[in-house]
Amino acid sequence: MSKTAILKSSFDLIYHSGAARFFAPYWAGVGVIFCLHHVTPGGGLQTGFAPNSNLEITPEFLDALIGLARSKGYELVSLDTAVQRLKESHHNTSRFAVFTLDDGYRDNLIHAMPVFKKHNCPFTVYVAPRIADGTCELWWRGLEAVIGKAMTLTFADVTKPIASQLEKQRAWASFGPLLQAMPEYEQRETILRLADEHKIDLHKLCRDAAMTWDEIRMMAKGPLATIGAHTLNHYNLLKLSAIDAEREIVASRQRIEEELKQPVLHFAYPYGNKDAAGNREFELVKAAGYKSAVVTRLGTLQPEHASHLFALPRVMISGRYQKQRYIEALISGIPGRLANRFSGLNVS
Repeated sequence: MSKTAILKSSFDLIYHSGAARFFAPYWAGVGVIFCLHHVTPGGGLQTGFAPNSNLEITPEFLDALIGLARSKGYELVSLDTAVQRLKESHHNTSRFAVFTLDDGYRDNLIHAMPVFKKHNCPFTVYVAPRIADGTCELWWRGLEAVIGKAMTLTFADVTKPIASQLEKQRAWASFGPLLQAMPEYEQRETILRLADEHKIDLHKLCRDAAMTWDEIRMMAKGPLATIGAHTLNHYNLLKLSAIDAEREIVASRQRIEEELKQPVLHFAYPYGNKDAAGNREFELVKAAGYKSAVVTRLGTLQPEHASHLFALPRVMISGRYQKQRYIEALISGIPGRLANRFSGLNVS
């Protein structure tokens, strides 16, 4: 049984057993930060070889997700308000929900923003300037394009046939983790080489997917949008030297502020799991003057997070789990507690 199937079964058990309703008053905490990437028609529903479809959801599911949060009594708030509410959590009893989107893709403007406007729902988009420039090597999109086009692929001295859909899926399962685990600069050089070998314009993939600076400015002018920083190059900060990591954190903010002529106060770590952000990164972001930072470690917000504003957990909204019952299981706090060995905090 695949990992996806196991998780779906687990979420079904949490929901249908009534555990979500029973434990939510104790474990759901004071709020939740949702993490999204792409919002696009048909997103996450593709068949065949589509390994990055987990990063996509449909506008219809986003609409349902916002409605679900409201129906469960969550107040829809901005990140600024969420940080203030965390600091004052002992004074507030109502839960709140924050919607965040990573990277700055054009579909956030075209397909997501109208849904947020419909519900008068605040949202935050974390922008990586090199993605907005159209010059970032989005290795996961590049590898998908290479595998999708090629009939054979040589990687790390291993050559595999990848003519069939099954072979392509197996190649992704083998080569994807190897590429992600590489040192950041080597990783980008490798995907550039692979793309060049297979006549794929890696930067065009980025330009076609990303909002331009004019589009980001258009979004930022609206009353619902907050623009945050997401490093300069979408690097895994934990793999960089302290000097390079600091530069990614500081320069990202400076560049966005120059482009938008407005302050940037919130940060999201690329990847954001324990292999991508730890205490060193939390301190670097704090020292850079941000008000908050989010990770991708699973969890709901607890009052104690007021003392850990640079390691705020999120609930990832994946295209593979576009069912309201899965979301109800996730925001109950049970999956986060299980992932964190029954602790409400995962901040080290």
